[in-house]
Amino acid sequence: MAEARLTAADWSKRADLATLVAALDPESLGLVRYVGGAVRDTLLGLPIKDIDMATPLEPPAVIARLDAAGIRNVPTGLAHGTVTALTAGGPVEITTLRRDVSTDGRHATVAFSTKWEEDAARRDFTINALYADPRDLSVHDYFGGMADLAARRLRFIGDAEARIREDFLRILRYFRFQARFGSLPADAAAEAACAALAQGLKGLSRERIASELLALLALPDPAPTVTRMAQLGVLAVILPEADPAALAPLIAAEQAHGIAPEALRRFAALLPADPDGAELVGARLRLSIAQRKHIALVAGRTVPEESPRPLAYKVGREAAIDRLLITGGSLAPLGGWDIPRFPLKGGAIVARGISAGPAIARIRRAVEARWVAEGFPDETRVTALLDAEIGSGSDLV
Repeated sequence: MAEARLTAADWSKRADLATLVAALDPESLGLVRYVGGAVRDTLLGLPIKDIDMATPLEPPAVIARLDAAGIRNVPTGLAHGTVTALTAGGPVEITTLRRDVSTDGRHATVAFSTKWEEDAARRDFTINALYADPRDLSVHDYFGGMADLAARRLRFIGDAEARIREDFLRILRYFRFQARFGSLPADAAAEAACAALAQGLKGLSRERIASELLALLALPDPAPTVTRMAQLGVLAVILPEADPAALAPLIAAEQAHGIAPEALRRFAALLPADPDGAELVGARLRLSIAQRKHIALVAGRTVPEESPRPLAYKVGREAAIDRLLITGGSLAPLGGWDIPRFPLKGGAIVARGISAGPAIARIRRAVEARWVAEGFPDETRVTALLDAEIGSGSDLV
């Protein structure tokens, strides 16, 4: 039943979307609706990221109609009924109405449907099962999603345990959506189901878990939610090393310095100050090599942290800022300061009569250490430091 209308948002007035709707539903029979995040976020007055559409048309018919209208398209998920239209405003996923035939906790076998309510019933949360008719922007709500949005309440559609057993990733999606849209106290049935079925997360791919966890940590303030995950025994299943108490002070420091949330920084803060251990966790969760290197650098933190500029020179600005935020160090010395390049080359040492070999590297390292300790002085001072090091005679060969 249509219960409300979207306030006309800029995206709903896009010419490319009007062309797309006309191609799929030329006779204006109601064969296409906007669905999911675009509807939900518009109702909340939030900016939208992606636009998805649902239709009773099956993929071959969708492709034929797009082709006839000259709209480029890609069959991105035909087994699940998804065709992506490549419009001027960006890709739009068009998915045929579906119902679940069977599930195994990770994947679902679906059958196409012509019933909007059947499609809504297979979605995870009531606030994600909202559809808007592009003809008049009327909102169709089959499971009380509008009321839940108004109350900032996150509920599974139907029985929470049954929905989780269909796909255990919904446990992590629940906490991510709770952190973004919900309020406390949370839905008791949802939390109980997440706690009871948390062990099911072990059957999921590490990549899916990492993706959801990082998406949660990227939100403005996930600390209360992460703490609740720990209390319910969910966090220990996916990240047993985590210390949720480390998150709130970091977020407070970010906010105090006006620094944007960064998921990897927060992930590193949850881990012990152990570079080797952080590397192993990153490998276990199939993080990229660059991500693993970064969290290992951040895990090398000490309390109190070393001076900001030498630290930034050693580990890079990004890792230094992360470490200082986590440990409560000062970021002021890094403001407006560019990390300098050590100006001493090996040739300058050879020119002083030192034979090429290990001595060159030893002398260069010794001079560099003194240069850093003195606050990165200019080349004239570097030359003096080199002369002093050579004058000590320890590396002459």
